[in-house]
Amino acid sequence: MSEHTTGRAGPPTGTDAVAGLDLKPALEAVLMVVDEPAAEDHLARILDRPRRQVADALRELADEYTVQGRGFELRFVAGGWRFYSRAEYGAAVERLVLDGQTARLTRAALETLAVVAYRQPVSRSRVSAVRGVNCDGVMRTLLQRGLVEEAGTEPESGAILYRTTNYFLERMGLRGLDELPELAPFLPEAEAIEAETQEGVPSFDPDAPDDVPGRRPASPGAYDEDDQTEH
Repeated sequence: MSEHTTGRAGPPTGTDAVAGLDLKPALEAVLMVVDEPAAEDHLARILDRPRRQVADALRELADEYTVQGRGFELRFVAGGWRFYSRAEYGAAVERLVLDGQTARLTRAALETLAVVAYRQPVSRSRVSAVRGVNCDGVMRTLLQRGLVEEAGTEPESGAILYRTTNYFLERMGLRGLDELPELAPFLPEAEAIEAETQEGVPSFDPDAPDDVPGRRPASPGAYDEDDQTEH
């Protein structure tokens, strides 16, 4: 028996296999398993195609789903593409996943998140000054849920600064912070916040570690009542 191979080519593997796939079905397969919006250049690298070709295919798919009236849509959010349930069928989705199983943000958390979104990067003390209460518990909740993140420190005080995350943009359905509604004019200016902070709202340092001895609110009512349950 000859030890030489027969010369028959096997199925393509690796890069050749990916490059030989039909682009649109390949994009659908990849987007079905991503846990965050996928950028066009990343998809292009994964599928070994030019970025322009991938971008055109994504937009064509999005249009096709809309024309077909599918229950899902392909949207460009937070710098990338991802499948979402179509809003018209929200009632069906709510029955499945929102029947008492999804913990929603409290009003205090939503207000705190709004302050961070419009004043970022911002320290906890400034957020507390805007709301007039200690926001430590709520900020911890927002951090745990991935809606805000640390963004360095304030040069003057060394306080930790916070900003919103890409996950925040994704949950809000925004492409970027420039799509936030025009609400900033209704918030106090930085000078007013600084003055209020110095007057004692709050009189402690919210940006200090939680285990600092003697750390307590300026008054018994200084904490958000929602802080006791928002963890």
